[in-house]
Amino acid sequence: MSGAFLSVQAVPHRIRTNMDKKTLIIAQIIITCLMAFSMSGVMSAVGLGLTREWLYAWPGQFAMAWPIAFVLTQVATRIAFPLAFRLRRFL
Repeated sequence: MSGAFLSVQAVPHRIRTNMDKKTLIIAQIIITCLMAFSMSGVMSAVGLGLTREWLYAWPGQFAMAWPIAFVLTQVATRIAFPLAFRLRRFL
């Protein structure tokens, strides 16, 4: 599987027709933004407590987490979709 996007071979035809590369990348940007925002907020609050220090630290943690999350989804997507389709047969 090559390229930075979900391999077309990894997705069944009925889904492929509705999910082009542009839609997938937009979805990954939105999803990783929401996850990085919420997880960086929660995890920094756990470490620092709900303090002014936390409010100061959170934006920096988010700014660092979002690009990392986006890059990691490029790999995780290639693994997760084929695995989900295989597991679906058993559920």
